[in-house]
Amino acid sequence: QVQVVESGGGLVQPGGSLRLSCAASGSIFSVNAMGWYRQAPGKQRELVTLFTSSGRTSYADSVKGRFTISRDNAENAVYLQMNSLKPEDTAVYYCYVQTRVGNSLPSYWGQGTQVTVSS
Repeated sequence: QVQVVESGGGLVQPGGSLRLSCAASGSIFSVNAMGWYRQAPGKQRELVTLFTSSGRTSYADSVKGRFTISRDNAENAVYLQMNSLKPEDTAVYYCYVQTRVGNSLPSYWGQGTQVTVSS
């Protein structure tokens, strides 16, 4: 079993910053990708940023230049630094972990952490 735990959400004013953390633990042989998705009320879950084992990093256009993902390989952890936050960034943020077991790529989600940007 793999457990994924996020932390760091909260309420912040527009223009402010937050840092989200995510740690994966359990039966992890190899991590293929880690990243963040978000889901705003009434909307579908969308990719925010993803870091792959090949070293590639992708960002949603809406967060480029404001959000930065970083990773601690030894701890199977990822972090999301969010700057210049906007009200439209308000959502539940989910950590995503894709592992590699042989030819399979099982994926896991965290429970989500609420980010609210409001004055």
